[in-house]
Parts: sequence; structure tokens; C-alpha cells
Amino acid sequence: MTTRCGFAAIIGAPNAGKSTLINALVGSKVAIVSPKVQTTRMPVRGIAMAGETQIIFVDTPGIFRPRRRLDRAMVSSAWSGAEEADAVLLIVDAADLTANASSPGARDTMAILEGLRDNKTKRKALVLNKIDGMKRTDLLPLVEKFHAEGVFEDVFLVSALKGEGVADVASWVAARMPESPWLYPEDQAADIPSRLLAAEVTREKIYLRLHDELPYSSAVETEKWEERKDGSVKIDQIIYVQRESQKPIVLGKGGQTIKIIGGLAREELETLFGRRVHLFLFVKVREDWAENSEHYKEIGLDYPTDN
Repeated sequence: MTTRCGFAAIIGAPNAGKSTLINALVGSKVAIVSPKVQTTRMPVRGIAMAGETQIIFVDTPGIFRPRRRLDRAMVSSAWSGAEEADAVLLIVDAADLTANASSPGARDTMAILEGLRDNKTKRKALVLNKIDGMKRTDLLPLVEKFHAEGVFEDVFLVSALKGEGVADVASWVAARMPESPWLYPEDQAADIPSRLLAAEVTREKIYLRLHDELPYSSAVETEKWEERKDGSVKIDQIIYVQRESQKPIVLGKGGQTIKIIGGLAREELETLFGRRVHLFLFVKVREDWAENSEHYKEIGLDYPTDN
């Protein structure tokens, strides 16, 4: 029996739908999703099977013009994922690009396109996402525009949120994977440590609950993981914020906000892990968490040494 196995990197501007697409391709949740841009901070590997072919999809952070040290680490990680992959999917928010060709997302997309143009060896495809409700007459000029660039083998129209067109993308990727033994068990959906996945789930709930109140000033660390005799797990997590004034935002009046965040995170973790979860959240002020090299190491990013 001939088996195939390879890596497919999903890259794109922030909020193009990379995490939603990888979850749809894998068929289960492996990456956190929120309406906020730059939600994904680390490369996440989701594993999908297509017959005798195993595809490791790499969900990368959004590529944009970096300003902070964390930004630079995220963008560097995204390009590294593309360089190391057997195939590359550039995902584009079609609705945003059609509505405003000079939007930040559109500008970031065109910059990524130029970066991809330099690499002649990779198999590359374009995924025009968020086509829900868009007219074909609006989409066709986009398809023609990107076809004319001469960078992509194919262009796909998808709604990652609804799963429309996702199977065609998976088939395209599977056909381009090299002959190789599988790297993971057939039933494994992701390559991410449970402690890190738990922290990511809680961070997602913080983003969804606090919206614009706490944009990118928080991080979550799983401090303790205790296996219990009854099969349940006790998880202690620290939510780091950068300023004392941000602590009450996370806690909420009478601790109501953090209670809601904890409840939502616990519920999802119990579904993901298939067992009871005892989740305890603590909030600490740490002004330099975004400059701490250990935090970068924990989430799989290289620590940029330049200022």
C-alpha cells in the first residue's frame, strides 16, 4: 500500500479565516477562532486523512506589517511555515477585498502575494473565503485578477464557516502530498500539547467575551495540570495582563466576568478532552509578558532578538 504524507501551510492576512478553514478541513476544532484580528499567535498543526494520504495542515499567524516583538515573531513563524510546507494555501477575505481594495487586509494580501511570487518550487493555491452572499459577477474579476498573477495553480471559492467548497481544497492538497509514511496515528486530529490547547481555549473565550476592552494585552498560561483518580483533570491557569487597570476588566463586577469565561472554557475543554474538567483561573499583572522569551518558547515561536 502506497501512503502519502505532507504539510500544507495556510497563510493570509489577519482575520481572513485561516483558523476557521483549518477546523473545517480537519473536521474538528484544532485552532481558536474569534472576530479579532491576530487571534492566532502560534503555528497549529491539524491532521486530516484523505484515503491513504495524511495531510498536516499548518495554521499560521496572520501576516501583516509587524510593530511589536510579538508581531515580528508571529509573522516570521508564518513565513517559516510556508517555506517548510509541501503546498501553500493563501486564504483571502473575498468580501473585504471586493468592498475595499485599499483596506489593510487587501494591502497585506498583496504584500504576501509578492512574497509568494519569489518561491517557484511550492505548489500554491488561492482560497477566496467568505463568499457568502456575494454575487458571481463580483467574484469573477477577483478570480481573473489572481489567475493573471501566474502564482497559483488553482483558485477556490469557499465559505469556511459553512464548509462550502472545503472538500475541493482538501482534494487539491491531497493530490500534491509526497509519498511518505504517515507521521501521526490515523485518528489524531491535532499536534498540540493538551496544556497549550487548554490555554488557547481560555484565551479564545477572553477575546470573545471582552471584545475591544482587552485587545491584545492578555496571555494565558496553564500553570498546573493534575490528573485525578476519578478520571477528571484539574487545570490551574494564569491570565496575564499588562496593566493593573486591566485586571478588573477580566474579573468583572463581583468576579462575574471571569466566572463566565471560566464556564465557557471548561465546557469546551470537557468536549475536547471527553472528560470532566475542573478549571481554576487566576489573573496576574505582568507588564513584560510580551517581552518574555519563555512565553515565546512555550507557544512555539522564535524570540526576536532585535529591538
